[in-house]
Amino acid sequence: MPHSEPAWWYHDEPTWQTRALRPASWLYGSIASARFKRRRPYKSRLPVICAGNFTAGGTGKTPLAIAVADMVKAAGRAPWFLSRGFGRRLDGQEQVDPAKHHAAEVGDEPLLLAQRAPTVISRNRRHGAEFIERHAPANAVIIMDDGLQNPQLHKDLRLAVVDAARGLGNGRVIPAGPLRAPMAFQAGLADAIILTGRTSANQTPAGLPELPIIRAITVPAGDTAWLKDKSVVAFAGIANPDRFFHLLESLGAKIVTRRAYPDHQSLQQDEAADLLRIARGQGAHLITTEKDFVRLSGPQQGPLNELRALTRTLQIATAFESSERAKLESLVLKALKN
Repeated sequence: MPHSEPAWWYHDEPTWQTRALRPASWLYGSIASARFKRRRPYKSRLPVICAGNFTAGGTGKTPLAIAVADMVKAAGRAPWFLSRGFGRRLDGQEQVDPAKHHAAEVGDEPLLLAQRAPTVISRNRRHGAEFIERHAPANAVIIMDDGLQNPQLHKDLRLAVVDAARGLGNGRVIPAGPLRAPMAFQAGLADAIILTGRTSANQTPAGLPELPIIRAITVPAGDTAWLKDKSVVAFAGIANPDRFFHLLESLGAKIVTRRAYPDHQSLQQDEAADLLRIARGQGAHLITTEKDFVRLSGPQQGPLNELRALTRTLQIATAFESSERAKLESLVLKALKN
């Protein structure tokens, strides 16, 4: 179900919502911890690397998964992505085909990943891994996009992505805060933290567990020169749309209108018509994220079809300084030997 992150999740001081939801937060955290401890994870014959996070919402898991896949390829191995497929309609295990599937069937992130490497969706991660074992070559490596808290599959390398600007929010568990489970429990689920965003060398968000930290930044990929001094109508249905809007502005774009929708939400015809009307009235270009763009795929008609034809995307990637990249590559190569 599409959702938006409450702004008060990232307030330093407790709010009335935080206090009111404390019992529900305790219950959610207890269930999440108990669910993990009850299960005995399946150990795949293939190496498994997980790009997850400690919090709900967007921190850059998918760009990190793609960066890890590039490292796996450089090591002479074949990356295969494994994803739950948020909002998908198809059941069981399915290999995503960008030429056949659309986002409503398989989810937006799997459709995006499938443009880079073979991608399998499965709500049950063990069954997904077994599917990959049956269909992938012997040198395959499973890369999980999300699933750090999922107990069904053993991970050989567990990476937790943390947004340097937002950190762990108010440090409370859903629904009182953004944490997926208490940090005392989650600290044992990761081998390293990927801290995304520009910070000083010794500046880290409060509350992070004592784990190795690898620093990364989110950078635009492909041609961005066309954005300088251009008027744009920017729209995004992701967990942290402000990060997308700020990136556009840093590239010189002049945002005349910005539209933020709930994460994973597919646009309706009237919303598409509204965006088209504004762009024409302002003489502006339409731009969105890659994830939003794949949700415009499929049998679209009317304004949605026109919106897809007129919209450009801003591609992003996770980048590392050479010393930080070397740290991550060392962890990846170690996992490939397991």
